[in-house]
Amino acid sequence: MKSTVRFQLSLMMFLNFFIWGIWFVTMGTYLTKGSIAASDSQAGLAYGTQALGAIIAPFIMGLIADKYFAAQKLLGLIHLAGAVLMYFIYQQSSFDSLYSLLLGYMIIFMPTLALVNAIALKQMDSPEKQFSLVRVWGTIGWIVAGIFVGKILGLEQKAQLQQTFLISSGVSVVLGVLSFFLPNTPPPKAGTTTTVREILGLDALALLKDKNYLIFFLSSVLICIPLAFYYQETNKFLNELQVPEAAFKMSWGQMSETLFLFLMPLFFTRLGVKKMLLIGMLAWVVRYLCFDFGNADSMAWLLYIGIILHGICYDFFFVTGQIYTDERAGERIRSSAQGMITLATYGVGMLIGFWFAGMVTEHYKTADGHDWQKVWIIPAAFAGAVTVLFLIFFKDPKKQTA
Repeated sequence: MKSTVRFQLSLMMFLNFFIWGIWFVTMGTYLTKGSIAASDSQAGLAYGTQALGAIIAPFIMGLIADKYFAAQKLLGLIHLAGAVLMYFIYQQSSFDSLYSLLLGYMIIFMPTLALVNAIALKQMDSPEKQFSLVRVWGTIGWIVAGIFVGKILGLEQKAQLQQTFLISSGVSVVLGVLSFFLPNTPPPKAGTTTTVREILGLDALALLKDKNYLIFFLSSVLICIPLAFYYQETNKFLNELQVPEAAFKMSWGQMSETLFLFLMPLFFTRLGVKKMLLIGMLAWVVRYLCFDFGNADSMAWLLYIGIILHGICYDFFFVTGQIYTDERAGERIRSSAQGMITLATYGVGMLIGFWFAGMVTEHYKTADGHDWQKVWIIPAAFAGAVTVLFLIFFKDPKKQTA
């Protein structure tokens, strides 16, 4: 792969995740503390647009991108349309109008996560060696977005988080234009028939006949419920505690994620699938207990540990789960299996999680904020219960095949 192509693909990844991260992390704080004056339940609905987008995204990819349009051109059109929607979202003063626009935006944005992967992989001679070096720039884009909001611009302290939507709109225009100059990625299934069964990954349902994989699949959906609490409530929580530069400090989680991605092969070889998944789930319990007992003063270090644990929480469970799914599926239904697990977790699991997190936070709302100790103990207990069930019923694949 030429260095110029590597630069183009890395910039594409960086901008695609910057556009998302610049507003997504702080949206809950903006909706509930800003001019929109939304309830916690409404904030949960707003975050749930991500999950609805993830559910609808396979249809866009399967019915449009894979058959009719070059991926880079569709990416460009999506971001130009997204820039318009983001600009209108920036102008809204009521939750109902903002929600409608945000839902439309996430329906067209979520397919970009697959599009940028498809564009990058198409240009690579050795994806297993080259893809991670390009994909990591997406995580860096998310990190820079947090630094930009929390430290450089200080939008949280200035109560100007509405500006994040305007920034996202402007950067979307940039990526929209640049996308048309990316290497050509023609539709891979042009002239073929695509079925709903293929789009939804239903060919992979046969994997669920394996009790071990079924336990993993159900655990993946369930662990997404406490996961949603982190994405939806953490920035709001840190700002209520008056932790300075909260969005910047939350970017430490992505820094940790980047580090553990590079360390994954070492851990995987030593620990194996079951231990990796268990450590990932247990890390969610520890994270929320850190949030439960932490504060902005003498116990601030607990908050920072909870944030930095993101690398273990995410990489050990979700990346290991993708590898395990890949191994169990084999070549014939590999794509369907990955599509099925993504739809179940980022779609169904996160949709339930965002709704539940909003309801819980709303229930523990107080006159001057929230009773966060009561909020965080719930996802900690939920993650703990899922971990115990997984420990009991999931059999180590190595021992199972021995």
